[in-house]
Amino acid sequence: MREALAADAVLELFATADAIERHPELTADAAEISEKDAAALSETVTPQGLVAVCRLPRPTLADVAESSPRLLAVLVEPNDPGNAGTIIRTADAAGADAVVLDGGVDAFNGKAVRASAGSVFHLPIVEGPAADVCALRGVTTLAATGSGARSIDELAADGTLSGPTAWLFGSEAHGLPADVLARADHAVRVPIYGRAESLNLAAAAAICLYASARAQRGRS
Repeated sequence: MREALAADAVLELFATADAIERHPELTADAAEISEKDAAALSETVTPQGLVAVCRLPRPTLADVAESSPRLLAVLVEPNDPGNAGTIIRTADAAGADAVVLDGGVDAFNGKAVRASAGSVFHLPIVEGPAADVCALRGVTTLAATGSGARSIDELAADGTLSGPTAWLFGSEAHGLPADVLARADHAVRVPIYGRAESLNLAAAAAICLYASARAQRGRS
């Protein structure tokens, strides 16, 4: 709620008497509602007593492209709102310029918003095809896949990650579609040094985004 208020995204705010008492700094303009109404409006088992109606910004990829982005996270048909929200949070922490969603879950699904810990209000969330990202001039597109021909270590060593990059991530269950893999500049794998079969999608995304973030800031 703090992040939504800080971003001036809140149109209406409702709070229970208990929430008003606990969070006076947040609820000065809130309309009081009953505990029963708060529970009916909430998606969680133990609601916090704060409910907001927020405006949803709808930036386009053209808007993002005008700002000469250096780091983008692209989610292709994500099927888990928790994963989507976690990757949005990670992209925000890594300093990404935007997150692009190509199909799949809604980034403003309640579970995704909670998993993002407010990051949905910090950076542009764009809806659009991954193919359009692959067509951006000056941006190297990197498809994260366990079967990638190149490793992330190689790209860090040869300087690829220091330039503007867009990381493409598929769903946890199915990975990236073949047509998206074909459009990307590189298919990239995160090396598995131990015996684990694979990495969780959100964990792999964190490694990839931070590898680019560090390279772009001149850190190995």
